[in-house]
Parts: sequence; C-alpha cells; structure tokens
Amino acid sequence: MNAEFAGAGWFKSSRSGDRDCVEVAFAGTQVGVRDSKDIAQGHLTFPTSAWVAFTAKLASGGFDQA
Repeated sequence: MNAEFAGAGWFKSSRSGDRDCVEVAFAGTQVGVRDSKDIAQGHLTFPTSAWVAFTAKLASGGFDQA
C-alpha cells in the first residue's frame, strides 16, 4: 500500500449499506480507490482533480446510456 494512504480514513457510500463496495480515501492531492471485500489487493490512485471530474460527470448523468 502506498505509504501516503497508511492510516487514511477509508469510506464507502452511505447508499451501499452492509454490501461490499468500493472504498475511497483522500490523501493530499491523491484519491485512493479500493475494493472493500479485498483490501489486501491494494488500491488505485488518481489525482484529486480527475476524481472530482469523474464524480461530477456521474452526478450529471454523463455516463448514462440512452
């Protein structure tokens, strides 16, 4: 695991309830994303700016298929 994320506050969406889901953590200018059911596999890291653009597109329906 990237040392920058050691001790990071990982969280998942409140909508996921008790189900396995992805977890997200913020560390400086990076965002970590991992699988909540297999955290030993590590995480993917993205620049915060890319994460903000991604979540904005999700919120606007930009990935919805017609």
